[in-house]
Amino acid sequence: MPTDLDIPAATTRTSSEPSGSLASAWRRLTVVPGLVSSVLCVAGAVLLVLSGLIHLHLWDTGYRHIPTIGPLFLVQGVAGILVALAVALLRRPVTALVGALLAAGTVGGLVLSVEVGLFGFRDSFSAPYATMSLVLESVAFVVLVGATLVGLHAPSGDAGQARRGSPR
Repeated sequence: MPTDLDIPAATTRTSSEPSGSLASAWRRLTVVPGLVSSVLCVAGAVLLVLSGLIHLHLWDTGYRHIPTIGPLFLVQGVAGILVALAVALLRRPVTALVGALLAAGTVGGLVLSVEVGLFGFRDSFSAPYATMSLVLESVAFVVLVGATLVGLHAPSGDAGQARRGSPR
């Protein structure tokens, strides 16, 4: 005889919750554990790769000759791509958070270099790719924070499987 423990939480509904409600839609989305978080992680990873490629391109076309800033562009480009790979492959809240922090740090570095200068270098939002980089990294931050939060609240497939398979 089935009990409440045998019915996945995503298919249960209280009598006060209409079937078309936002909470009901959310439960249907999370039937596949972490689906929303996975999609957000992959989207955030793509944005991080694009940011990394912009920084590598800028490093290659002239920023490499700027003391301190040049090496930082190279590090950001490589780190952006490596972190993006980790985010896309692992799709865990902690890797999404690392990606979000990298994006936030990159945005912070750009804004700081435009507003007050950084390591003796002052940039401009009219510089090549500055605005595009700012938008990509800001969106990456929002998407990856979302992936982190959703991932923390998504049901765990392993925990659900272990619970269903355990003897009563």
